[in-house]
Amino acid sequence: MTNFLTGDGDDGRFEGYASVFNVLDNGNDLVLPGAFRNSLRDRGTTGIKLLWQHDPREPLGVIEEIAEDHHGLFVRGRMLTRIRRADEAWGLVKSGALDGLSIGFHTRKSHRHADGHRILQEVDLWEVSLVTFPMNDKARILSLKGEEGPSGQCACPEQAGLLAAMHHLSKLMTQER
Repeated sequence: MTNFLTGDGDDGRFEGYASVFNVLDNGNDLVLPGAFRNSLRDRGTTGIKLLWQHDPREPLGVIEEIAEDHHGLFVRGRMLTRIRRADEAWGLVKSGALDGLSIGFHTRKSHRHADGHRILQEVDLWEVSLVTFPMNDKARILSLKGEEGPSGQCACPEQAGLLAAMHHLSKLMTQER
C-alpha cells in the first residue's frame, strides 16, 4: 500500500520516517525514543547523508530537515535529480515502485532484551537511504512535495495527515522547552 502523495512535482522533495520508534525490525532491533538526539545535535542536518541503498558511492541529494518526534525519525529531503542515480530513484519513488527508508548508524548504547532482540538506546546516525526493503517496515516515504507544496491526491489521507500533524505538534512542543 502506498502512503504518499503523487503528482507532477519534479523538484525531488520528499518526507517520511527513516525510523519508527518501538517497532521490532527485521534485523531484530528496536529503536527507543531519544536514540538519535545526541547524534542529531552533534552532526546537524548537513552531517547526515542521503544515499541510495546504503552505498556511500551513491549520494542522492541532501537532507533538509531531520528530527525526532513522538513517532520516530522524521526526515525531509531533496533528491538532486540532475544526478543520474537520483533522477532514476525519483522516478521509482514517484511511480510508487520504491518507498522504503533506512538508516545507517553505529551503536553507542544498547542492551539485549530477554527474548534476544537488541534495544537501541543511543546511535550515531550517519546516513539515511532510500531502499527497496527497509529493515523497519514502517520506515517509509509519506509524501512527495512540489515547489508549491503537495501535489496530487493522497492515497491514504488519514495516515499522512495524522503523521504530518503529529510532526508539527511535536516540533511545537520541543520549541516550548
